[in-house]
Amino acid sequence: MKKHKFYFISFTYWFLLLYIVSALVWWFISLEAQNRQMYFYRYEQLRTDDFQYQDKIAALKDARHRKSLQYIGEGMTFFILIMIGAAYVYRTIRQEIKQADQQQNFMMAITHELKTPIAVSRLNLETMLKRSLNPDQRRKLLENTLSETKRLNTLTSNILTTAQLESGQHTLNAGEVNLSELLGEQLMQFRVRYPNRIFQGEVSPDIWVKGEQLLLELLISNLLENAVKYAPGPDPIYASIATFKGKYALLKFIDLGPGIATSEKNKIFNKFYRAGNESVRKTKGTGLGLYLCKRITQEHGGQIQIMDNQPNGAIFTLQFPILKPKV
Repeated sequence: MKKHKFYFISFTYWFLLLYIVSALVWWFISLEAQNRQMYFYRYEQLRTDDFQYQDKIAALKDARHRKSLQYIGEGMTFFILIMIGAAYVYRTIRQEIKQADQQQNFMMAITHELKTPIAVSRLNLETMLKRSLNPDQRRKLLENTLSETKRLNTLTSNILTTAQLESGQHTLNAGEVNLSELLGEQLMQFRVRYPNRIFQGEVSPDIWVKGEQLLLELLISNLLENAVKYAPGPDPIYASIATFKGKYALLKFIDLGPGIATSEKNKIFNKFYRAGNESVRKTKGTGLGLYLCKRITQEHGGQIQIMDNQPNGAIFTLQFPILKPKV
């Protein structure tokens, strides 16, 4: 249905544009024909015995030539304006259609992302209410429920933070943040949330930056979550922090997943962008995580880059200006 609608809009657009250009060409041909007729009509009115006969012919030719130049100038002006307007309209329509598709994909993804943790948490709680469980079983269900609520919290934080940054309503509540400690805490939490995954960390101590702790925590969480989604289960996920050139905090997140195609490296930080069709996608996500990572990094005066890992996988590298070491 979408394709038929897009083809209909495209056909209508190009048909109308062709009609307008054709009308412009016909207008020029008609005016030029009228100019030629007026020239011959005035030429026939001249008398050959008039001593100014040659001067009047030259004047008529000059007037005809100036009229032709006027029509060409006006036609080219209208043509350029029409093409500029047509290009703007076409670009706007394509962007609107693309944005509508992205928003629809986002709604499908967000619906799935919200329903899953809610359904799991509800099932766990109903199981504890209806069945007599031993302490280990209850603890396991509670831990699973807590993990799902954290996932739900991250999801809602992504949506709310994105909305605030987009609207310009978010004011950065900057303070001194121990980025080393923040990364270490996030690695510990992910080891608890994903006990079957391997998280390796290399954390240089006491690297301080100026920023908002909640946003930086969300940034690290999103990058680790992204690695969990796309990296194969048995392979480890690696995260590190160190100083770089004595002026920057250098964060790295490395996975051994399929990597990111070169053609998509410039797109993955776009809002709602997810390669492929949302209805058939196996990995979960909303297309906000990496977009938000870039926005948070920029809000803190940092840089984020994506590189290929060898032999396979991806490396996300981030740089932030550091503060003087704490005494």
